[in-house]
Amino acid sequence: MRRAALIPYLTAGFPTPADSLAALVRLAAAGADFIEVGLPFSDPLADGPTIQRSTQVALEQGMTVARALEQIHRAALAIPVIVMTYVNPVLAFGVERFVREAAAAGVTGLLLTDFPAGADLELEALVRASPIALIRLIAPTTSPARLASAVRGASGFLYLISRLGVTGARDQVPPDLPEHVARVRAASALPVAVGFGISTAAQARATAAVADGVVVGSAIVDALAAGGLGAAERLVRELAQAVGAGNGAGGGGAA
Repeated sequence: MRRAALIPYLTAGFPTPADSLAALVRLAAAGADFIEVGLPFSDPLADGPTIQRSTQVALEQGMTVARALEQIHRAALAIPVIVMTYVNPVLAFGVERFVREAAAAGVTGLLLTDFPAGADLELEALVRASPIALIRLIAPTTSPARLASAVRGASGFLYLISRLGVTGARDQVPPDLPEHVARVRAASALPVAVGFGISTAAQARATAAVADGVVVGSAIVDALAAGGLGAAERLVRELAQAVGAGNGAGGGGAA
C-alpha cells in the first residue's frame, strides 16, 4: 500500500514573517506532502490556544492575506499548498480577487473552517471555476444527510476532524476514528485526511493506518515557538517517517 500524506500546518507570519517563509521551504524539504497555511484572523473560533496565540502574534507583525499569498508565491513549493482560514478574511479581501491571486500564488486548495456547504453558492461557484480545490471539513458527528450534502461539490480531499472541540494536541487518537473514516469514505470517493489533536509520531502512525492523510498543526506551531525552525523541521521528519510506516491508502491531490 502507498503511504498516507503528511500535511503540516503553519500559521502565516508566525513566529516572524521571515521565519514563516523559511518554514514553508524547510518543512516541505523535511518530508511534507502538502503544506497547510493558516491565514490569520482576529476571531479564530475553531482554533485552540496554540494557534490562537500564533495568529495574534502574526497579526501584530502585520501579516495580511496579501502578504501570506506573497509568501506562498515566493516559496514556490513543488508540493500542494492548502490555505485554511475563515470566510470573513476572504470576503473582506474580495472572493474573486482572492481566488485569482491565490491561484496565481500557487495555492491548490481552500478550506474555510466556518463555511458550511451551501452557505454561499456564488462563493462556491467561484472557487470551483478556479484551479483551487474546495475542501470540506467533516465532523465526527455529522449526520448522514449533512454528510451527503457536505461532500457534494467538494474536491481535492475531505478533512475529517478527529474529535469535537478546537484544535490542539491530545493524548491519543480516538478509538472510534476508523469507524468515522469508513463512514466518510462510504459517502465519497475523495481521499480522507484527518486532523485536530494529532501531535506525536505514534498518533500520526495510528492515523495513517486508517486515513489517506494526516494533518498536524498545534504541535508544529508549538515546536516553532519553543525551538525555532530546527525543532519544527525535526518534528516533521519524525512525522514523515511515522506516516510512511503506516498502512494508509495514499494521499490524494488537492489540485
